This record gives sequence, C-alpha cells and structure tokens, in this order.
Amino acid sequence: MPGKVKPEQLKADLVIPWIILGVMLVMLAALLIVCLTLGEQMQQPLPEAQRVLIRTIFYVVAIITFPLTNLIRYIQLRLNQTMPFSQGTVNEAKSRYLVTIIVSMSLIESVGVFGLVMFVLGDNVNTLYIFSGLSALGLFLYRPKVEEYARIVEGLTLTTEKL
Repeated sequence: MPGKVKPEQLKADLVIPWIILGVMLVMLAALLIVCLTLGEQMQQPLPEAQRVLIRTIFYVVAIITFPLTNLIRYIQLRLNQTMPFSQGTVNEAKSRYLVTIIVSMSLIESVGVFGLVMFVLGDNVNTLYIFSGLSALGLFLYRPKVEEYARIVEGLTLTTEKL
C-alpha cells in the first residue's frame, strides 16, 4: 500500500476527477439533446463532396486521437510519479492526477464535437451518434482510476523517502 495513505482516502481524493468526468458526460448529452431537439433548424448543409471530405478528415483525426490520448496519458502518469515535487506528497499527487484527467477528458471530448460539426454541416444523425459514441467510449476508457492515482502517491512517497 502506498505509504500511509488509506484506500478510502485515495477514493476520496478522486471526487473532483469524477466530477470532471460527470461534467464531460453531461456536456456530451447536452450536445446530443440540442442537436436532436433543434434538428434541421441548426443545419447549414454543405455539398455532399465537401461533407465527405470533412467527415473523412474527422474520422482520421478521431482514430489518431485515441492512441495519442493514451500515449499522452501514459507519459503524464509516469511524469506524475517521478517529477520532483514542491508541495506535500498527497496534495501534489492530487493536483498532478487532476491535470492528467482534464487533459485526457478534453482530448476525447473533442471527438464528440466532431459529430456536432458534421451535424451542423448537414450530415445525418448517424454521424452524430457515431462520434458521440466514440467520445463516450473514450470517457469510459480514460476515467479516473484508483490504481493509477495510488501509483502516483506511491511514486511520490518513494521519492520523498529517498531525499
């Protein structure tokens, strides 16, 4: 177990990251509700050839976003464990992990925005569902995890003991 921090404390420290995840899910749901409610009123159709090109670019960017987010998250988690610290260990771990969550959630939320853009440009609701579903999947994959946070606390505790 990492240092003297109890598992209950680790879970309690993740309240804000879980709130951020909740906000991202609410934003994704609001995006869907607005698009489905306003429907054709907000669409400004482009010619089919231009929409296909933009949709293809968005799909490629979405496909690249998932492994890129995973790589960035991995790098941030490793840096969180090994970077020198300036505050107390637990507070430092909380703030570092919060930044990691915000970055990964923001990158993945952008995939859902692609669906909104395509819907406004005149694509059908299926494209909106696909991008929103991908975004929701990414939010699930990159949700806050107690194990990741515990490794950060443990890494900072070990760094503190070595000094």
